[in-house]
Amino acid sequence: MVDYYREYNDIILKNIIDTNINVNLSMFYEKQDNYKIIKDLTYYIGNVGVDLKDNGDNRNDIDIAAFSYQDAKYIRKELQVNNEDFYFLFLYIVVYAEAERELNFLLNKVEGILQSSGLITRRATFRQEQVFKACLPIQENSIDIKEVSKRNILTSGMVSTFPFVSSNIFDENGVFMGTNLYNNSLVFIDRFSKEKYKNANMCVFGTSGAGKSFFIKLQILRYWMFGIDQYVIDPEHEYYKIAESLNGTLIKIGPTSNTFVNIFDIREDSIEEGNGYLATKLNKLKGFFSLIFEDLNDEKYSILENKIIKMYQKKGINFDDSSLYRDNKFKTSEEMPILEDLYNEFSPEDNYYKNKLNIFINGSLSFFNNKTNVNLDNKLIIADIYELGEDNLKYGMFIFVDLFWDKIKKERNKNKAIYLDEIWRLIGVVSNKEVASFIYKIFKTIRKFGGSSVAITQDISDLFSLDDGIYGKSILNNSNIKTFFSLEEENISTLEKYTNISEKEKVEIKSLKRGECLMFVQDNHILVKIESSDFEKELI
Repeated sequence: MVDYYREYNDIILKNIIDTNINVNLSMFYEKQDNYKIIKDLTYYIGNVGVDLKDNGDNRNDIDIAAFSYQDAKYIRKELQVNNEDFYFLFLYIVVYAEAERELNFLLNKVEGILQSSGLITRRATFRQEQVFKACLPIQENSIDIKEVSKRNILTSGMVSTFPFVSSNIFDENGVFMGTNLYNNSLVFIDRFSKEKYKNANMCVFGTSGAGKSFFIKLQILRYWMFGIDQYVIDPEHEYYKIAESLNGTLIKIGPTSNTFVNIFDIREDSIEEGNGYLATKLNKLKGFFSLIFEDLNDEKYSILENKIIKMYQKKGINFDDSSLYRDNKFKTSEEMPILEDLYNEFSPEDNYYKNKLNIFINGSLSFFNNKTNVNLDNKLIIADIYELGEDNLKYGMFIFVDLFWDKIKKERNKNKAIYLDEIWRLIGVVSNKEVASFIYKIFKTIRKFGGSSVAITQDISDLFSLDDGIYGKSILNNSNIKTFFSLEEENISTLEKYTNISEKEKVEIKSLKRGECLMFVQDNHILVKIESSDFEKELI
């Protein structure tokens, strides 16, 4: 490059860096003696000023001379008043190709891109070797090419030569996400890096068919290779194949299932700081029963809780934590009560409670009335709740969130992840404050246990529908990584209220193709194309 516009308000290399052309760029900055530059400028200003005054409009180059005169005065002012420095800039570009015909095509393309940006180029005819060496990391700027290519620049103007015009994320121990849509650089993110990220939580939003489920399956597969324990709540029957491929545990709950999880299980890893086992369990059960008894006020829950305490007491379990141990071993699921035990605590006159619970004991949801009979030691567990149906998904989701949260709290120094697909069912208007608060607590505190929460949804409006979106906003703010696949206009408008998304990014999200997403990784906003191998596609 040998020249550029006298005024430039953009990154001068942006257009060439955004292409996928194989080029090397090399820039040299040589600081000059300000005293000498000011002296030369003063001499020049004096001479040109006299010429302009004497000749006036009779000079053929009057416009050029006037601009040059003003530029010289501006540069002198910046050096003297604003303490800027004066540099010579040298910019060299080497284009690579495997054939001469391709090389000529790429050269013409590069020249066209640069000239459209106001950059004037010159081919290094008979000086190719010097330019090639200038682009090597040996700091050789030959005198043979310096005089042709030098261009003056002030300190403030050097900002426009900054070459990194799009965010690049390449964490050393990261998992491959895809390629940067702007410059084809590889995107690797280590969301469990405590040194770099505040938490390992992630939100994934996108319309049906945009690619979010495939992206999540890739995440599960790649983190599985790192030996990370992962737990997935699957309300759409989408993850069973990856469970089979990775020899994971698939738990199905529904009318035809033969696997069960008991809501009344107290697990050894369930205890919370400052609470005992039974007190911790009662706090969680309040959320579950608030889903069943939708009008559950404090008075009604007080009666219900009293019955639950009596039910546990009949199994030899009370607020003394030692009651959970037998022969120095924690009691198993076989020793825990089930829903029928609670049902039997109520007298025939307690119609309100018995009528609500009857469907879980004698009706279509009686599969909830069983003791846990599944292996929970696998590092990949998929909870398939598709058969529950639309109205009953919330019960299954809560039971598995409770189960997986206890698993997350085990071994704080080990990385774990929980994936909550269609999370709006737990924190949206179809849920309630008790459940939403429990989910928010997970997102807020999971980092203490080495865990990562992943919220997945296509219904963004529903995500922010409970209590003016306070829970959805809290989960969004507690997610260090936000991933947006293609969204409809309505969802983009909702998203705008709760994120710092720009007008340009709104347009980009709307026009994303399948498998493309906009990722917010702390302060970096980057467009990514999700990439996978044929082997990964086959597994998924």
